[in-house]
Amino acid sequence: MPADLDTLLRWRRDVRHFRTDPVPETEMEHLFASAQLAPSVGNAQPWRFLRVCTPALRAALADHVDEAARQAGERYGEGTRSALYASLRLHGLREAPEIIAVFSDESPDEGHGLGIATMPEALRYSTVLAVHTMWLTAQSRGIGLGWVSILEPGFVAELLGAPAQWHFIALLCVGYPLAQSDVPELERRGWQARQDWRAQVSER
Repeated sequence: MPADLDTLLRWRRDVRHFRTDPVPETEMEHLFASAQLAPSVGNAQPWRFLRVCTPALRAALADHVDEAARQAGERYGEGTRSALYASLRLHGLREAPEIIAVFSDESPDEGHGLGIATMPEALRYSTVLAVHTMWLTAQSRGIGLGWVSILEPGFVAELLGAPAQWHFIALLCVGYPLAQSDVPELERRGWQARQDWRAQVSER
């Protein structure tokens, strides 16, 4: 693996703290173009990106995630873990200059059904790869990306008027980070350290 790619992988962060200055449109176009280079089953390219530009929709998403995060926090009860959870910044929906909802088309014309006869979920996996490709590209250009997952997918899809055949994958915050760090925030804050890769590999 080239040293610069290794460095990029190590420095990629899930960003929650954003500056409010806009990302130039040329940079956003570059991110979307990079996502188009991601691998996909049957070359179906099932990813669909919705840029959330309407202030009322952005506010509704932020309010929804705040409430979902509050409810999710109840699972930790009382104690140290609960207090740490309450102190975490879980999204940047109000500050990030760009909000992108990502969907996967469950029945794209492209690809002609190749590779999904027995694993139709491969379309969703392809869309996740597109998000990761965009994520690495953003990091390489000094742009932060945060993946918001504490939400109800059905609510987001309905709020944004997504077509019925689009399956919700991700809500992304995009913008310039307040600060760069080579250590993930959840590791810095004592929530969860990154494991040694050897713990994740087994043999049969």
